[in-house]
Amino acid sequence: MSTAIEETWGDGEPVLFLGEWCCRYSCWDRWSKLDAEVLPYHWNDKAKLLCDRQMLTGLHEVLLAELAAELNERHDVDHGLRYWRILLGPWLGYFVQTLFDRWATVQAALNSSDLSRTVSLFGLEDARVPKNMEDYLHLGNGQQWNHFLFSRVLGESAGIQHLPLESKGGGQSTSADEDGWGEVSMGRLHRLAQAVSRGSRHLTRATDVLAVNACFGSLRDELRLQWLLGQVPALAKIPQPVSVDSDVESRRWQFGASNETEFEAVARRLVVEFLPTAYLEGYQALCDQVDGLRLPKRPSVIFTSASHFYDDLFKAWCGKRVEDGSSLVIGQHGGHVGIGWSFPHDHQVDIADRFLSWGWSDSKEPKVQPVGMLKALNLPESGEAEPSRAVLVMGCEPAQSSYLSSAALSSQFLDYLEEQYEFVETLSPAVRDHLTVRLFLQDLEWEQILRWRDRHPMVALDDGERPILDLLSESKLFITTNNGTAFLESISLGVPTIIFWDTSRWEILESAQPLFDELTMVGVFHATPRSAATHVSRIWSDVQSWWTSEQVVDVVTRFSDTYCRGGFDIVDQVRRNLPALARDE
Repeated sequence: MSTAIEETWGDGEPVLFLGEWCCRYSCWDRWSKLDAEVLPYHWNDKAKLLCDRQMLTGLHEVLLAELAAELNERHDVDHGLRYWRILLGPWLGYFVQTLFDRWATVQAALNSSDLSRTVSLFGLEDARVPKNMEDYLHLGNGQQWNHFLFSRVLGESAGIQHLPLESKGGGQSTSADEDGWGEVSMGRLHRLAQAVSRGSRHLTRATDVLAVNACFGSLRDELRLQWLLGQVPALAKIPQPVSVDSDVESRRWQFGASNETEFEAVARRLVVEFLPTAYLEGYQALCDQVDGLRLPKRPSVIFTSASHFYDDLFKAWCGKRVEDGSSLVIGQHGGHVGIGWSFPHDHQVDIADRFLSWGWSDSKEPKVQPVGMLKALNLPESGEAEPSRAVLVMGCEPAQSSYLSSAALSSQFLDYLEEQYEFVETLSPAVRDHLTVRLFLQDLEWEQILRWRDRHPMVALDDGERPILDLLSESKLFITTNNGTAFLESISLGVPTIIFWDTSRWEILESAQPLFDELTMVGVFHATPRSAATHVSRIWSDVQSWWTSEQVVDVVTRFSDTYCRGGFDIVDQVRRNLPALARDE
């Protein structure tokens, strides 16, 4: 499957339909009644994927350097490349990789048939330039913006006629969170901490370590870190960036090179067109907001586990402070890193002075410092005398890929779903009767409930609303199906865990492979759903005897020490790293 569909349009000539509407489950009846051809996904070719990754990594560096020079001149500033990498590097990396995916899809469609027309919707609310990085992330998951991007890519292809069709609505992306607090709840402790912060700002020092979105899992830990550092505990509240509209006249410029490839030429034109307004029309307003922030002026160390990617106001402040000599420490936020590869991880290691991992290290990357899981986890009390459920945890990937990663990209997610169905079909009836399938909270237009009800109507489904720790407390056996965070959390909590995924998609790094080979030998990791289901059925009557066997305990303990280390004071571990880095500098 791909994101391009040919459908007969009136006179019998093929017309190209683009966008993730074709991925929706409810559309398949309609498509099946038409003379429709679905193109294979271009990144099903693994060799092409790896080659494209190398090419796009190099192009990102070229475009970043040229864009930095252009924006310095336009804004009459003189920031170094690291400043611009911190501020707009995430967007540029996402956009160029996204753009190439859409461009390659269009090229495959044009090469496969004699196509000359495409349907182009107008009146789409989300067919616009993003305001900032967070706005871009929300738009990128929506049908409308992806259709808009596909239309612009086709606009760069000669000889393609656009057939205008008025939008009937639907498919809008969700709006960005307006309160700027992310995952932190506004409970009683938080309100108290805010009040204390307002009253103690005059006691903070210009060189204090600043922690923003440390992702410890509790506000107490974030405040305690500051106390251990010898600072007056205070919260750093970063408001939303000012929203500024795009201006066509401000974008009548281009940057390029004489030896550019066809895609590079397209990328250079569309980077200017889609550049978030926070970096162009709204840049001065962003800088004014930075100047008004009540944050340390010369922090010795800046520590974050999340804000370095989506929060443009924080990134603009951080980039300037780093230029002035502050050190940037980034903490691991979730799973996948250290086991698989992705653009987001490459970026955060690039911009950091030190990266605090959950336990793994990399001999090729001295910036990585293992400290352990930043988020302290505790299982809640279960209402059951003894856990009785097998819980299968689903991942989810967007129908339109947003960046390169060792994962199931785009329509490969449908193959992933088939693997889950095969797992359930292979289970013994005794396990299937006690199985709960935990769906990913954000469905991302796949309509997974409908798909599961069609294939396995009797399987119990969890819609993803309940905290994962509640499900872990009820799990006799926890089964995870992709390289994410869930299996690291379950293993760190000692919950019996089975892992399976297709390693041709969720590729395992060479450094991690030896431990995964050992997990395979003791039945924890499986590369096929049939192998995993057969093993689950075999151990179901006495899961604990398998999980507590000497061989399994030995391998799981060593894996845990490397990728989800716990059982110690993580706040103190982080505290030990921050002043050490300041002294090194």
